[in-house]
Amino acid sequence: MTSGWPFLSRAIRRSLRVARGEKLPVLAGHKLLYRCNLTCDMCPFWRRPDRELLTLEQEETIFRRLADAGVLFLGFEGGEPLLRPDLPAILAEAHERFHTSLVTNGFLLERRWPELEPGLDSLFVSLDGIGPLHDRLRGIRGSFDRAVRGIRRAAGDLPVTISCTLTRFNLHQADQMVSLARGLGASVVFQLAFDYRTAGTLSPQGTDLESTLQRLRDLKRRGAPITNSEDYFTGLLSSWFHGGPKWECRPWLTVNIDPSGQIVLPCYVLQEYHGERDILATDIPHLWATINWDRYRSCNRCALSCYLEPSLFRWTRPAHLFERILSPAAGEIRRWTRRAVRGAG
Repeated sequence: MTSGWPFLSRAIRRSLRVARGEKLPVLAGHKLLYRCNLTCDMCPFWRRPDRELLTLEQEETIFRRLADAGVLFLGFEGGEPLLRPDLPAILAEAHERFHTSLVTNGFLLERRWPELEPGLDSLFVSLDGIGPLHDRLRGIRGSFDRAVRGIRRAAGDLPVTISCTLTRFNLHQADQMVSLARGLGASVVFQLAFDYRTAGTLSPQGTDLESTLQRLRDLKRRGAPITNSEDYFTGLLSSWFHGGPKWECRPWLTVNIDPSGQIVLPCYVLQEYHGERDILATDIPHLWATINWDRYRSCNRCALSCYLEPSLFRWTRPAHLFERILSPAAGEIRRWTRRAVRGAG
């Protein structure tokens, strides 16, 4: 578990700065590379060449800058981050400062899990269908079975969440993904495919998407292991289908850094994840104070959880506090206890 007191003290300092009117990121996403061992049709990133990747020393500098900017949660992604031999060292450095998570396609997870687990607080494994459908969407036969074996290997150690990107080809299997997560002792989070210019046009539309969102919201209400909040589904249904009010996007809460250390502005999708500012030479709080964030408040173009969920969160909502703060904290204490007992043995 992330070291308790430094994390808590930074959270308190961040809260005081926000109370004084500063806009600060709380979440950070960092792509460690674009290269991937799968070829998903809906993904533009494996098609991009990697420039020279950051060294461990440069990564450490980035972590210090993110911590100074108020970031508490750091998620690593790709491409496929497990293709980096130095990933355990990167995770270990990050874990000293942040609640750390990792997104992987799971192909190499079973083999590499023992060296990764000490530096992580949570794990996301991408699955986009059951069996052959997943393999077809991901471009590699056997990728489903490899990912499932990785989930089984990791689920006893950390919270594992299946990350399912909904496309027009897999909407009919959304319920089965929930059942799969339950059977594996995991949870599932749903994202909607975004039609990047350099990827396949797979974004789901129309009544099929509406009925799927309604069904997933009902499953969530009945206690299904779905990580998305109920408000996530309600916000999409209201804004996109029912003529209701749009949610207010707050993109300043999330900062993304590309594999070469460039800050992606203003968000993940509006410039299709192209970085603009070198984080190694940028004062993030100062930069955040100069951006006109108000122009993005009414943007409802994407449904990425890393933007929509923080934008929907309210301290005044008891359900939000329980699901996002109290329940994860209790889980952290249980996992810390298990690790301590395991280490003492």
